Amino acid sequence: MQTSARIAELIDHRQPFVHATVVRAQPPTSAHPGDEAIVLPDGTIEGFVGGQCAESSVRTAALDVLRAEEGVLLRVLPPDAPRFPDAPGARVVVNPCLSGGALEIFLEPRLPAPRLYLVGANPTADAVADLARMLGFAVERVEEGGRVEGAVAAVVAGLGSGEAEGVRAALDAGVGYVGLVASRVRGAGVLEQLGLDDAELARVHTPAGLPIGARTAAEIAVAILAELVRAIRIDRLGRWDPAAGDVLADTATDPVCGMSVTVGPDTPRVDRDGATHWFCSAGCRDRFESEWSP
Repeated sequence: MQTSARIAELIDHRQPFVHATVVRAQPPTSAHPGDEAIVLPDGTIEGFVGGQCAESSVRTAALDVLRAEEGVLLRVLPPDAPRFPDAPGARVVVNPCLSGGALEIFLEPRLPAPRLYLVGANPTADAVADLARMLGFAVERVEEGGRVEGAVAAVVAGLGSGEAEGVRAALDAGVGYVGLVASRVRGAGVLEQLGLDDAELARVHTPAGLPIGARTAAEIAVAILAELVRAIRIDRLGRWDPAAGDVLADTATDPVCGMSVTVGPDTPRVDRDGATHWFCSAGCRDRFESEWSP
């Protein structure tokens, strides 16, 4: 399967991954600019961005990229290469098992679009849906058979219709942000009707949105999405949690070269005296067996 088709498949199934693209290759190296691969949370690499030594560095850095949710330019250098200075957005790795050459690989995290559960069929709800899609949300509208499960946030903009039911469904599904579009008086009445406990009340925002004096449907949508962006970026609402699904592979330190190694089914290893030692390459493993073992 071509990389583009595989990326589309993973996005469709809402699976996180890292897209790795070689942007510079200095001979001798087996990779070329434009080579690409997909790195999954378990450390599996699909595609080609270099030989086993380079793959080890890419795999470990890619999992860090998933954790940080930020892209990085990975510079993989042999031990005798001139060092690049560390810089924001770049990471330098000296890989002692490289036979020469150097690689620069851009690692881009691709996480599932945050899902927004939206209640309402009116101009305000429509404006929220339009703006949310522009900001990269996957909008699930009730009237279109939307699903509340897995939603990062819910906006209940029924304007008097289905409000209590929408809030209750979002809270029961564990949604962290529930915005109720209503005046303070009606919003308080809806919450009183539901009889929420303190923990549930803390998740409901009414009137929904930042207090910017919004009046029109579009302005109300701006206020709501601004509050949502703040909750996601600053309060870390809906941050991707490996424990909730995909589990990141474990890492270990190669006892020979000191590199961080991602543990997987194909990672070279030596089991001795009840301990398991993991290696970046077969070369380090063989050296350990010949020189480092007791």
